Amino acid sequence: MSYKVDNAIIMAAGTASRFAPISYERPKALIEVKGEVLIERQIKQLRAAGIDEIIVVCGYMKEHFMYLREKYGVIIVENNDYLTRNNNSSINVARDYIRNTYICSSDNYFTENPFESEVDGAYYAAVYAEGDTKEWCMTEDAEGYINSVTVGGADAWYMLGHTFWDREFSERFLAILSEIYDKPETADLLWESIYMEHLDELKMKIRKYPESFIFEFDTLDELRTFDESYISDTRSAILKGVAEKLSCREADIVNVTAYKNGDNAAAGMTFTVCGKKYRYTYETKNLEED
Repeated sequence: MSYKVDNAIIMAAGTASRFAPISYERPKALIEVKGEVLIERQIKQLRAAGIDEIIVVCGYMKEHFMYLREKYGVIIVENNDYLTRNNNSSINVARDYIRNTYICSSDNYFTENPFESEVDGAYYAAVYAEGDTKEWCMTEDAEGYINSVTVGGADAWYMLGHTFWDREFSERFLAILSEIYDKPETADLLWESIYMEHLDELKMKIRKYPESFIFEFDTLDELRTFDESYISDTRSAILKGVAEKLSCREADIVNVTAYKNGDNAAAGMTFTVCGKKYRYTYETKNLEED
């Protein structure tokens, strides 16, 4: 059976704190990668596939996304629970739009357009990991339906990129979400965690892609591997200031890692310059050897 795609949800509410310090200065979805803004590239790919209704769910620095309404005619939905709940809250606030729907992450980069106007059924995009991985790994039954999901594995297909929900999947998942949403233990769950617990009733296949098709950048160092222009120019006022204070090049600042405060909000970063480890605190702008 083939389903005509109704629309796409792009989830862009999170803080992406691991992408320090750029995500402290601007939403990760709005960084440029190889000359294109991440979320704009994805919107254009969806439109090229004939998908006109695009919903962007924002929360962190939500005002930065408002220009997309005028530029691309997208629908903006605000998720005010982005700091206290995981991405299941973005699904919940967008539930009125979810039918035959692409569910997308705003920080994915697709080297080719993965979207279609018609889809055979629900699926999750995946790439193959050779050897050990900490990613969310899937197995499939004889008919190609996902029958197990584990966090970590080896020589396996793992979740990366977009997913498509057909109407039956959407209705069942949203019903499950409604049943458990108010339970305190649900707040920290990814929607994928909820899916994992209901594989028998939420039927979805693996859509397999080559390794070079889908990219996700969790850290600045990962982005630098893909877009080498970030080696010498991080586009970060914070890192430019650090380079000036330490009399080094931006390229010398490596192994950038975020740390959070007690409220789970971004507090600062650690990094290495010429073998020395440093700690920088955002609020106080304090820089010291770690």
